[in-house]
Amino acid sequence: MDPQSQTQLVERLRKTFQSGITLPEQFRRTQLTQLMSMIQENEDQINEALYRDMAKPKFETILSEVEIVMNELYHALSNISYWMQPEPASKNLATKLDDCFIRREPLGVVLIIGAWNYPLQLIVLPMVGAIAAGNCVIVKPSEVSSATNSLISELIPKYLSQDCYAVVCGGAKETQALLKNRFDHIFYTGSQAVARMVAQAALVHLTPVTLELGGKCPCLIYGRVNFEAAAYRLAWAKFFNTGQSCVAPDYVLCTTATRDSLVLALIKVLEKFYGKEPQKSPDLSRIVSPRHWTRLMELLRKTRGKVVVGGENNQEDKYIAPTVLVDVPEDDILMSEEIFGPILPIITFESLEKSIEFVNRKEKPLALYIFSDESSVVKTVMEKTSSGGFCSNDGIVHMTLPSLPFGGVGASGWGSYHGRWGFETFSHRRSCMLRGWALERLNGLRYPPYSEDKLKWLRWTTSASTSCSLM
Repeated sequence: MDPQSQTQLVERLRKTFQSGITLPEQFRRTQLTQLMSMIQENEDQINEALYRDMAKPKFETILSEVEIVMNELYHALSNISYWMQPEPASKNLATKLDDCFIRREPLGVVLIIGAWNYPLQLIVLPMVGAIAAGNCVIVKPSEVSSATNSLISELIPKYLSQDCYAVVCGGAKETQALLKNRFDHIFYTGSQAVARMVAQAALVHLTPVTLELGGKCPCLIYGRVNFEAAAYRLAWAKFFNTGQSCVAPDYVLCTTATRDSLVLALIKVLEKFYGKEPQKSPDLSRIVSPRHWTRLMELLRKTRGKVVVGGENNQEDKYIAPTVLVDVPEDDILMSEEIFGPILPIITFESLEKSIEFVNRKEKPLALYIFSDESSVVKTVMEKTSSGGFCSNDGIVHMTLPSLPFGGVGASGWGSYHGRWGFETFSHRRSCMLRGWALERLNGLRYPPYSEDKLKWLRWTTSASTSCSLM
């Protein structure tokens, strides 16, 4: 789509929004129900598209692309009536007879830019919040996951109102042109580098943005630990989607003794997961593109760490075996950027305090994990670190609960979504006060001519500490 057509599309959706068609609850419910039908009726096509893009196993596709979206839709449909209700505001004596409340209103025309690693989820899940809030929406899927990109562009116009929702396809050039238009909110999922460009483009129109980014999510393992269970959960969280997850454990921090026990447990678990020849396993997806495969192999080539598990690879198949490294220096190339692949470095610190100091020297991550049987260790890590999300004794699963906000902090993102939080992201909280003509003598305290007595009484009636029940 050329820039002129993009601009015409934005303006067409803006006119639709201004007509008020998206405001009624029933319209929003109908569109969310249609979105649910789109997922349910095209599950086989979704599986096929994800397999073409990343050889993603059906099991992982259902969990991370289908069920998580369906849960979000059920949650939204169950709660939308409550979310749309005006929220009463507390009052003081001067406003006792007024109707004071907070009204959630849609922002207008919003843009959602998705990422390739979960190409359906990262478009549809924020779209649920935007539709529930009553907005018109333009989505821009990632061109990297081309099969899913094509499927989204085919299905959304079939199931949703074409007057209110649209898909724009293309690469970086088309995205840059699209960002020159004025939107009422931009929701971006992807890399920090592109996020800076999105934020700069939004600044021209003073458009608010939500940035769902990533970073190097640490996993600390300290105190008493069930190594077998820890290995199962760590390996699943790390190598799900072949490590191409923004919330995947990026690296492990532990003592030398813990490392040695953990590596032995990981060797056994990975063989149980993927067999003696992981490349032949139907349960291990592939790197999304030759360019991403080359980047990961360059990291492995330059690292000073020692490979103790995996390392096998095949360029033509875009395959990299689940790989674990030890003796990784703090300043190693593997620690210079988010890995986003099936490579797990382990760094040793003999004390929990040193590990926490190491984490806190870096940018705040999207997720932080602690594995420990000791509640004091879990509490210490939770209280002395900062991250978008936090989970003990597991990985990734915290993001599947719609009642928890999902988002980053600092360099790992701005804003959050999922459940009520997505509805709030795409809503304006409008302060409303409906006044009558009563208590004019009280209002007269604010009118000239001013006096010290008027000021004293006015300060008392407007004080937040004054009980309304006194009047």
